[in-house]
Amino acid sequence: MSSPIWHPFTQHALTPDATLVARGEGAWLDISPSGLRGAGAATAFGQQASPPYASALARAQGEANPTRLLDAISSWWVITHGHRHPRIVEAIKQQADQLDQVIFANFTHQPAEDVARALIEIAPQGLTRVFYSDSGSTSVEVALKMALGFWKNNGKDRTRIIALEHAYHGDTVGTMSAGARGVYNAAYAPLLYDVIRLPFPAAGREQQTLDQLRLAAQGAAALIVEPLILGAGGMLIYSPDVLRDMTAICRDSGTLLILDEVMTGFGRTGTLFACEQAGIAPDILCLAKGLSGGSLPLAATLCREEIFAAHYSTDRSRTFFHSSSFTANPIACAAARANLEIWRDEPVRDRIAALAARQEERLTRLRGDRRFENVRRLGTITALDLKVPDAGYLANVAPELMKFFHASGVLLRPLGNTIYVMPPYCVTAQDLDLVYDAILAAAGKFA
Repeated sequence: MSSPIWHPFTQHALTPDATLVARGEGAWLDISPSGLRGAGAATAFGQQASPPYASALARAQGEANPTRLLDAISSWWVITHGHRHPRIVEAIKQQADQLDQVIFANFTHQPAEDVARALIEIAPQGLTRVFYSDSGSTSVEVALKMALGFWKNNGKDRTRIIALEHAYHGDTVGTMSAGARGVYNAAYAPLLYDVIRLPFPAAGREQQTLDQLRLAAQGAAALIVEPLILGAGGMLIYSPDVLRDMTAICRDSGTLLILDEVMTGFGRTGTLFACEQAGIAPDILCLAKGLSGGSLPLAATLCREEIFAAHYSTDRSRTFFHSSSFTANPIACAAARANLEIWRDEPVRDRIAALAARQEERLTRLRGDRRFENVRRLGTITALDLKVPDAGYLANVAPELMKFFHASGVLLRPLGNTIYVMPPYCVTAQDLDLVYDAILAAAGKFA
């Protein structure tokens, strides 16, 4: 009998069989139906022996089912330090032996208290309150509801949301509404509310974006943006100067600024938070993915004190009405606490800087290659567009690329014809060579 599981973002008619992952360590995943380890024996964390580094094309042609995969996209952008970091694993074990779950309405626990205080300490200045949820989508839903509640409770009729063209903020109704309209959400259009959409501030078009924001911000509730880089929208990069100017316009108009750092937070763009590069602080900040080091689902929405104060009242109708059953799960919070301690105690920023430099070195081989265009990097993230006749998210080459990379021993999941690399910070130079050899081999086969 085939599996009864319905997988996310998967067309089962084209990929009926899911890959069974038995174990993860560092930057690697072991693939084996029996759960046995693959070709590489583990040494220290993140430094296990790797499979032979044959050419990517030879591997793709000769090994349709590799026993190990290099996780070059951090398992959908969540794994930061590497799979199964020992400190995070130990924190999970210890917490599971003390308290597994407790209602978070009118109750609290030490891991949640510790993580909240640590987040306030490292977050952009002015953020004073932490609201927990359990995914990037819900952290953004919380942010949008905070913004609307702020204006309603202050007696102001400001309900319009402003967002960027090509944005992606999640798959719940509010986040889909703030995201770009397209194949992701076309079937659900009757559920979605209208937002004011700004053109993406591509190089040379920045002023158009700013001019339209200046008009739209008058009387708007909030602007929501992914700072510096749009993720699922195609890894599109814009400058810190634009983010700084957008922030100034919001300040002048009184419009709240929501930064969706679900993907960009915890070092992906080269700094702890992307907004640091613009020298700005938002009114509301959304975090998830790397918050727990990628080990367990946990999200947080941070806000300024005046947003909390707008909901603080003896009038119970002003309560912030949002929750999930597993809000601030103690085990997930323990993992996040360990992750934040790793950031404090280990040279994580040095690893990020080294990874960014290695990524840039490997892009030099591709920048002059006519099979690629818009070769780009921001921090530890690289992306490039493979030249094909039908560019876009539904480009026919996308599923073929994914199969080719898998056969090459690399987990890459292109966004249509856009190939991106976003590995965990423990990835080695040799590992990256395997990734970029696979990309070059794919270009030779498909471009």
